[in-house]
Amino acid sequence: MRLLKIFFGILFVIFAYLQLNDPDSGVWIAIYSFAALGCFMSIRELWPSWVFYVLAAGYLIGAILQWPPEFEGIFFGETAMRSLNIELARESLGLGICAVVMAVIGKWG
Repeated sequence: MRLLKIFFGILFVIFAYLQLNDPDSGVWIAIYSFAALGCFMSIRELWPSWVFYVLAAGYLIGAILQWPPEFEGIFFGETAMRSLNIELARESLGLGICAVVMAVIGKWG
């Protein structure tokens, strides 16, 4: 489980770094940085499990609210950003990943 926490902590740091070119980068850097912080804090068991459940619920609510009105996929490559719906789907997917990881850490961390 420790390796999983380290893996996702580093992954969330990378996600935060990749948000630097986003127009609303401050929000997304904070979101992913807090998820990374949660992963690293759970390694040393510095937060109680309910904190991770609260984070998971917040990320899940954010993922639901961020879901695009019309799903067009999460394309990568040449057709990467042909509409706002693709960006919203990617953001929703990122929040969903954060929610699942925080729930797993809360349950088994």
